[in-house]
Amino acid sequence: MDKAFYLAPSLALAAAILVLSQRYSAFLLLRLPGTLCHELAHFLVGLLTFARPASLSIIPRRAAKGWTLGEVKLANARWYNAAPTALAPLALVLLPWWIAVLRTRPGWHFTALDAGLAFLIAPQFLACWPSAADWKLSLRSWPLFLAAGAAAWYFVDGMSRFRFA
Repeated sequence: MDKAFYLAPSLALAAAILVLSQRYSAFLLLRLPGTLCHELAHFLVGLLTFARPASLSIIPRRAAKGWTLGEVKLANARWYNAAPTALAPLALVLLPWWIAVLRTRPGWHFTALDAGLAFLIAPQFLACWPSAADWKLSLRSWPLFLAAGAAAWYFVDGMSRFRFA
């Protein structure tokens, strides 16, 4: 409960940043820490899975429908590494939780450091969801999704046959 209470201001700030950045492009700068982490997640997982990241950019630019906040270009996106690389930002949701765990030790109280951390945590909530381009790229890994679905079905079906005495 303490962790949720600690993260509540960051969630509210994330909502404010989202609304304001859609109306006023100057507020896109508040999303920069999240964009950096989002693109670094793609880049690092791309390195680990041999997707060979060729470039990384976190400079916002106008796109057809709004703004592109960042981009990682991959030279070797294949069926086996597309999904892990494209969906890597989902792991960013662990970063705010980890900070909350560290900051809410017994006897904790809000300090000026926590107010600053709220401004760094809020963009992570906005950046942890993969973009439409990320989801599209992840579909190259359809064999992995098929195998995971089959494994899940096998596990659920096997557990439904197991009965407790």
